Amino acid sequence: MSALAASLRELHRIHQQLSDLRDRLRRGPKQVEAHTVNVTRLEADLAAAQAQLKAGKVAVDQKQLLLKSSEGKVLDLKAKLNSANNNREYQALLEQIAATEMAGSVLADEILEALEQVDAFQAQIGEAQTKLAKGKEELARATDAVAAQAGELKNEVTRLEAELREAEGVLPADVRETYNRMVKSKGSDCMAKLESDSCGGCYQQLTPNMINSLQLGHMVFCKSCGRLLYTPEDLSIGGAR
Repeated sequence: MSALAASLRELHRIHQQLSDLRDRLRRGPKQVEAHTVNVTRLEADLAAAQAQLKAGKVAVDQKQLLLKSSEGKVLDLKAKLNSANNNREYQALLEQIAATEMAGSVLADEILEALEQVDAFQAQIGEAQTKLAKGKEELARATDAVAAQAGELKNEVTRLEAELREAEGVLPADVRETYNRMVKSKGSDCMAKLESDSCGGCYQQLTPNMINSLQLGHMVFCKSCGRLLYTPEDLSIGGAR
């Protein structure tokens, strides 16, 4: 197995691990942000439920005032019955009393419905408060977990970056120049191992000449995806044929 293949294999391993660690570092704040957005939404839900309850109570109070006024009007009309000047006036008062009592009956029904709505709004508030409390707990747990994990991940990134510099230092100058250009262009995806006579990145089949060059320790690039290729550790000479 060539020294170049061993170096590229080691470099690819380090790059892949670094890429995974950096992705995990980026995902952490996004997870916290998602929980924060959820808490904001739950707070809005609670505020909306509280506003509905307030409006419902105002509606009940207004209807109860109207009902009280209607009941007072009925009492006034009944008092006037005794002083009616004639039968026609008496009948007119009875009709007003009946109409006012009917309106009061409708108001009473509306008040009962409004009170039921108030009860429903109160239940919604309780549910919204429970959900909000749970959302805040999840946010706190996620924040703590991400903060704790971030320190460990950063330490691991620092260690691997040191490993990477060391591994890059043993590359021949001409190879290092090409390697640096590839890393700058494609990042951790700039290399791929040989897998069953094919590029391990795009699975394009390689020619026998390309495989021979790989086994001889030369730099070989996939003609399909452009990745820098290397032979796997367990591949012996002629094993890719």
